Amino acid sequence: MKLKHILTLIALVATASAYAAPQSFDFKDPKGVNNAVFKTDAPLESINGSANGISGTVSFDPEDPSATTGKITVTTASLTVPNPMQNGHMHSDKWLDAAKYPEITFEAKSLKNVKTEGDVTTADVTGTFTLHGVAKEITVPIKLTYLKDKLSARVPNLKGDLLVIRANFVINRNDFNIQKGQFEDKVSGTIDLSLSIAGASAK
Repeated sequence: MKLKHILTLIALVATASAYAAPQSFDFKDPKGVNNAVFKTDAPLESINGSANGISGTVSFDPEDPSATTGKITVTTASLTVPNPMQNGHMHSDKWLDAAKYPEITFEAKSLKNVKTEGDVTTADVTGTFTLHGVAKEITVPIKLTYLKDKLSARVPNLKGDLLVIRANFVINRNDFNIQKGQFEDKVSGTIDLSLSIAGASAK
């Protein structure tokens, strides 16, 4: 009888461990709708743009969202603004230098102030933000929405889970040596960033 109880306990622990295992979510969106939005609001001009060259992998455990880690990458050349001339300037070696610095990345290291209600988790994530060859540690608020078995609703014929990440934060281009202190009447020093992306964990 004791042996039976021990075996049952082992089976329960093994089942719980398997259920609690972190999942890997791929943010290379097959629909191509993942996007990042940026805005500068200077005295003479307000510039709005977006980027869709997004990829990356995030490890997320629905039973322990505080253990979330991962890295999101944005292709610098995918950043666009409506004005073609401004677009060319932005990618040039005078500004973002897309040829020399082809990627903008954020690597999440730790989460604090984690609160979960249902499928939604809010937290402050600390990680390394790399832009224009400069890596800087920042902390930003994020919202994680875990959608179990919802991958097929977004991408037909694929089964699995979704993880939606939303974040809004501000960076200073001077911190990343992008025309430091220059042209602030047309391109503000602070840049508002907004991220809305979904990652897939296929089954």
